[in-house]
Order: sequence, then structure tokens, then C-alpha cells
Amino acid sequence: MRFSDLAIIFAVIGIVIMMVIPLPTWLLSILLIINICFALMILLVSMQTTEPLQFSIFPSILLIVTIYRLALNVSTTRSILSEGYAGKVVETFGEFVVRGNAVVGFIVFLILVIVQFLVITKGSERVAEVAARFTLDAMPGKQMSIDADLNAGIITEVEAKERREKIQKEADFYGAMDGAAKFVKGDAIAGIVIVLVNIIGGFIIGMVQMDLSFQEAMSRFTLLSVGDGLVSQIPALLVSTATGLVVTRAATGSNLGQDIAKQVFSYPKLLYIVSGVILLMGLSTPIGVALTLPIASFIAYSGYRLDQLAKQEDKVLEEQDDQQETEEDVRSPESVLDLLQVDPIEFEFGYGLIPIADTNQGGDLLDRVIMIRRQIALEMGLVVPVIRIRDNIQLKPNEYVIKIKGNEVADGELLLDHYLAMSPGIDDEDVQGIETTEPAFGLPALWISEEMKEKAELSGYTVVDAPSVVATHLTEVIKRHAHELLGRQETKALVDKVKENYPAIVEELVPQVLTIGDVQKVLANLLREKVSIRNLATIFEALADYGQAVRDPNILTEYVRASLKRQITNQFKDGNEPLRVVTISPEIENIITENIHQDDQSSYLAINPETSQQIYQAIHSQVARLIETGQMPILLVAPNIRYHVRRLIEPVLPDVVVLSYNELESTIEVQSVGMVEL
Repeated sequence: MRFSDLAIIFAVIGIVIMMVIPLPTWLLSILLIINICFALMILLVSMQTTEPLQFSIFPSILLIVTIYRLALNVSTTRSILSEGYAGKVVETFGEFVVRGNAVVGFIVFLILVIVQFLVITKGSERVAEVAARFTLDAMPGKQMSIDADLNAGIITEVEAKERREKIQKEADFYGAMDGAAKFVKGDAIAGIVIVLVNIIGGFIIGMVQMDLSFQEAMSRFTLLSVGDGLVSQIPALLVSTATGLVVTRAATGSNLGQDIAKQVFSYPKLLYIVSGVILLMGLSTPIGVALTLPIASFIAYSGYRLDQLAKQEDKVLEEQDDQQETEEDVRSPESVLDLLQVDPIEFEFGYGLIPIADTNQGGDLLDRVIMIRRQIALEMGLVVPVIRIRDNIQLKPNEYVIKIKGNEVADGELLLDHYLAMSPGIDDEDVQGIETTEPAFGLPALWISEEMKEKAELSGYTVVDAPSVVATHLTEVIKRHAHELLGRQETKALVDKVKENYPAIVEELVPQVLTIGDVQKVLANLLREKVSIRNLATIFEALADYGQAVRDPNILTEYVRASLKRQITNQFKDGNEPLRVVTISPEIENIITENIHQDDQSSYLAINPETSQQIYQAIHSQVARLIETGQMPILLVAPNIRYHVRRLIEPVLPDVVVLSYNELESTIEVQSVGMVEL
């Protein structure tokens, strides 16, 4: 253990021992002086902090100092009542500070306690309570603000994490200060009680046990009790003042002295008015000019000097601004490297769609983007990069575009004062609107007015508002292009995350078996067919098993898909219903198998265009028949040709799911509803 840890432990144990074991008076005097030093140090530190969290340990220190002071009160009370003496420090405060007058000392003590209890402590307690309440109430808003800045690209993930931790620490600090303020309040009450006990108990002990006269007992024990009270309450007053300073400080970036100098004396001309009032007071009242004239002159001179310094500072700032503007006109500096940066995802919209992104106008697009990123992470296992959201005056007012790595991949048009209604299959002629196409799935739809919304819902139409249309479209675009968003850097972050919980798997796989680039290609292949990569541990285990014998990322992908058979089966099955699929005839399987060629890096399918066209048409006819009956088009093929069949039909039938027998659980019932034949 470090020395500081041992010192704190022994200090707390020593405080407890002080309450039980009598201490010599010379040691009491040393401990009382140390108490004053601690209180003064706490006050000075609280004045130098620029924000409350810089003194986050203050609530704990406040508790320790309060217990230490109460332990000293117990020790001094024991010495006063048993020996009639409590050391040089207590005696000095009782005789020298209050001039040996017990009544004056008691009144001074009461004034100190009243000031501490009713003014400083009461106010600090109230400020701490209100600050704690407001801090907790403001936490959700601050969290949303951080998420919005993160999604807008203003801050990084690391900065967002630091700001979230700071918010949590602020809430914990003000909550602790709310409770710690009660210690100071209780200490003030205890000080009054202890002094009264010392006076009354000492008076009785002095007359009964020490055979002192009434006047001697009253004088001795009153002076000692008042001295003990003063030597305890002065440090308590300093700590209470420090408490008030800490809880009332705002994060200004400078300490108390600098804030006072900048803010209180930032208006030099006002000091002239103060100087004139003080001088007028001396002329018109018995106070006299002899007393007020030097003070008024000093204040007026201070105002003059501050005014001159302010003018010099303004002149320097003006010269710097002029110089900067001149340099900008001559050089027009511009960071060319910044122009090379390409955002992974961009969402641009015309000026007519600004209300969906502007929170001041009730827009919740930023919140929806946060939910989209969470949804993609849960469904696909992909951490979506920051989505850059900006308006573009070159677009039509109601138009928006979605870009992936600087290239436009999707667009759409919204009517903010309308709802998008999609037909259930049977159109209702009474539902009137502007014909359009649903952007995410390409379904025919209508833009209907607010008055037509209820009628459309009663007719079975699916009705959504404009922001929901955008959110759905953006989600589908990200899923469709997820494999493009996963690069080597993103893969490295995923590998590091898995390594925290499964270090053995990662150490065996990367880089001994596969490189980060090889792993990225396999994960991209999975995302390309909308297979979630969230179960990275299972994926990495499969890669570690087969990666030493196989280097082709496409073949490794097939092995990984086989290891994810339960996930893939659950992804496409419909409850307890059998999985309805379309199979391929042996003739087509033989054609594809015979035309698979292997080179040094990977295998590829080389088939003549005429045969390819016949296969396209045969698959398309079967798929169209399934879609007409409302079933998901699933093509079930042999494991050795699954990858090549998928690549063959992907350009013309991208939404057709291609599965192999190895990717299905043995417990699932498979029903063939058609066969692709030439």
C-alpha cells in the first residue's frame, strides 16, 4: 500500500482513539493547531478551483474533518472537566482573544455560531440541495446533447465518453455535497451543546470536587469553555465558508480571485460613482472628510488605472484582429488535407426538410439516428460510423439524398405536412392522395393529408409520418451497404472488443492464422448477404479452425455460415411453419459445378452468357411465383455451389436468399415448393 493510504487509515483510527483515550494537554494543543491548518488549507484550495469537480473529494474530507473536530471537542471537554486545564491553545483563546472576559467571549462565540449556522451553513445546504436536484434533472438532456454532437461529428467517441463520465461525476458530487452539508449543520449545533455542557458541568465540578468558590468556578470554566468553543468554531467557520464556495462555484475556467478581478472590476467607470458616494458621505455626515477622502481618492485612482488598462487591451486586440484579417486576405489559408476527408455516411436534405433535423422546431432526426445505430448494432453486429447530417441548397426543397463514402446511393422526396400510406393489397378509391413510391422497398404508396389519415387507417393502409419514412429508408440503405462500411480499421476495433472477453481465440487467429484484412473480407461477405456478425466469438472460432488450411475468403465464409446455422435458420424460419424453398435441378447444378475455375487466390464462375440468361429466367419465374403468394424467396442449393449461385444472380435478383443444406438446422422442416429447371 502507498504511504498516503496508510496515513489516511492511521489518521481515522487515531480520531476514534482520541474519543476514548485521554490525551496530554501539549498534544491537544498540537492537534488543535493542526485542525486550524487543515481548515485554512481547505478554504484556500476551494478558492483556487475553477470548477467543483476539481475538488471532488471535498464531501469525504468534510466528513473526516468534522469527525476530527468533534473528537477534539471530546478530548478538550475531558481535560477541562477533569483537570480544569486543556492546554495552551485553549487557554490563549479564552484569555487573550476575549481579553479574559467570559461574557464577551461567550457572546463572540454565539455570534460565530449564529453566522455559521444561519447564514453560511444554511445557505450552503440549500444551494447543494438545489444543485443536486437540477443536476439530476438535467442529466437526460445533457446525454441527448452529447449523442447529438456525436452523431453530427462534432465530437469523437472518446470525447463523448469523457463528457458522459463528467456528467455522472457531477451528479454524484452534488448528491454527496447535499449530504455533506448536513455534517456542517450538525457540527454547529454540537458546538453550542458542548460549550453549555462544559460551562454547567465545569461549574458543578469546580464547586463540588475542587472546592472553588462560585465566582472562581464560573470564571475558570466559562473562560476555558468559551476558549474551547472558539478554537473549534473558527476552523468550522473556515470549512463552512469553503463548503459555500465549492457549491456556488460555476465552471468559468479560472479561480475565484481571477473571476472577481475580471467580473467585479470589469466596469471601471462605476468606481467613480462609488468614490463620489463615499466622498459625499464624508461631507454630509459627521463621519468627516478626513476619513472618507483617502478612501474615495484610492477608489477613484483604481477606476482610472483599470480604465487605462482596458483601453490598452482593446487596442491590442483590435490590432491583432486587423493583422489576422490582412493575413487571411493575402494568403487565404485552407487545410487541403481536410478536403480529402470523406464521410462514411452522409444525409443531405433540401431547405424544406430542415424542420425534421432542427430540434428547436420539434425535429427528432438526431434521436432517430441514435436509435438506428443501436438497431443496426443489435441486428447486424455492425458499429455504424457517425452519420453526417447537413442541408444542401442545391437539392430541391423536399428532396434528400444518402451518400456512402461520398457517392450517392439513394434519394427520396418528402412532404412534411402529409403522411405516407401504403395499400394492404386492395386499394380503397375513397383514399385520395399524391401517388408516389415508398423509398425503402419501392412499394407504390400515396401521400395523404391529415384529414385522410384516419380513413386510410380504417381501410387497412399502413400510414407513417415523414420522419419515419426517412428513418426506415436510412436503415435499409445502411443494411444494404453494410459490407462497404466495414473496413480494416473498423474490423480492428471489433477484434479488440472480442479480445477483452475471449483473448485466447483472438491470439490464435490474428495474426498467426489470418490478417485483419482476411477477417474483414469474411465479415464483409456475411454482411453483404445480411447475415449478422454480432456472434464474433463463433465466427472467429470457425476461422481459426479452417484458416490454416484454406486462404480463400469466399470458402472461409461458407465454413463460417455453416457454424452459424442456428442463427441463419432462426433468421429465415417462420415460427413452427416449414421452411418453403425453391431447389435447383441436378442439370443446373452440374453446369455450375463444371464451370467453376480456380486460380492462385480464389475460385470463380465462368459460364457463357446464353446459359446464364436461361438460369436467370428460370429462377426469376420461380421467385415471382413465391412473391405473388406472399412468401419469402429462398433458393436452396448444394454447399459447394452456394457462393457461386449467389454471385451469379446478385446483379439481377439481389433480394433472393440463397442457402445451402449445411446452413440449416437438422430439426427444421424444409418444404420444396418449386424447382429451377432449364
